[in-house]
Amino acid sequence: MKNKTDSQDILKDRLVELYRVMLKIRKVQIKIEEEYPKDEMKTPVHLCFGQEAIPAGVCGNLHEDDYVFSNHRGHGHYIAKGGNLNAMIAELYCKETGCSRGRGGSMHLIDLSVGLMGSSSIVSGGIPLATGAALSAWLKKDNKVSVVFFGDAASEEGVLYESMNFAMLKKLPVVFVCENNFYSVCSHISSRQANDDVSMRTKAFSLPYHQVDGADVSDVYLKSRDAINYARSGKGPFFLECKVYRWRGHAGAGDDLKLKYRKMDEWEKWIKRDPVLEFEEKLNKEKIINDDLRKSIGAALDKEIEAAFKFAKESPLPDKKEIMKYLFADKEIKNALD
Repeated sequence: MKNKTDSQDILKDRLVELYRVMLKIRKVQIKIEEEYPKDEMKTPVHLCFGQEAIPAGVCGNLHEDDYVFSNHRGHGHYIAKGGNLNAMIAELYCKETGCSRGRGGSMHLIDLSVGLMGSSSIVSGGIPLATGAALSAWLKKDNKVSVVFFGDAASEEGVLYESMNFAMLKKLPVVFVCENNFYSVCSHISSRQANDDVSMRTKAFSLPYHQVDGADVSDVYLKSRDAINYARSGKGPFFLECKVYRWRGHAGAGDDLKLKYRKMDEWEKWIKRDPVLEFEEKLNKEKIINDDLRKSIGAALDKEIEAAFKFAKESPLPDKKEIMKYLFADKEIKNALD
């Protein structure tokens, strides 16, 4: 078919867009890491270096009005779904122009205009919300799909089992995406689970499952396309386990190798698998991009990112008199503080 590569069933324009999205996520993370030590961002950050292929590949198959629910490591999900970058960076600086009006910080990102329904600092917190959104789509018959991203630690929470059961029972259009980077803070999954095979979680409910190479955006894109199409067609939920690796520490900037909870050979093995660089080399080899296009994409992203950080730094902080605004328990909290 015209415009397709010889090796993958993906349109050339889509391959270039996947590369652009991955590179944008990477460059934003690099800029955050550069700026974070200045202590102007008064919020914890959870960076997604090494995990760029998953949000790019999954969101590349979604419609703008499809639902996405994210977690504490949600920068990539927000960017890949098309969230406003100015508003995201302003939120990291706790500014009034932020996507949560400066009240939420890095772990609470939202952009309803593109279907990004929000991220949560609660482990597994987005799973029942995504299932509920899928129920809404099912009842309305509006052909929307709901996707939820979560880590391997969330796969240990009871709410996932309840949500998988309900989703299968009602054949809901929800795709569960587990970004299995093997660690919950400093604990390896093998030290937390008697059986650390995540696929076992799905078998009790006969829930369709794919294991995905989370460092290969082509694999993510193709398998998530199958899952999303399956859910959208009315057949029910799907579960994707994307095996990947967290390059940096659990929170903050820089690696945390000095803590010595990771084996160096494990870290070195995964750090060599740069999902952005591997994909760039593949596209170069297949003559889908060249140096001029690569430089053009990079320069445009650099300009956009610099503008976003400038916007964030120049934006105002919330008015102290309105710091309680937008909180559900507004009056109750004010009374308690008085």
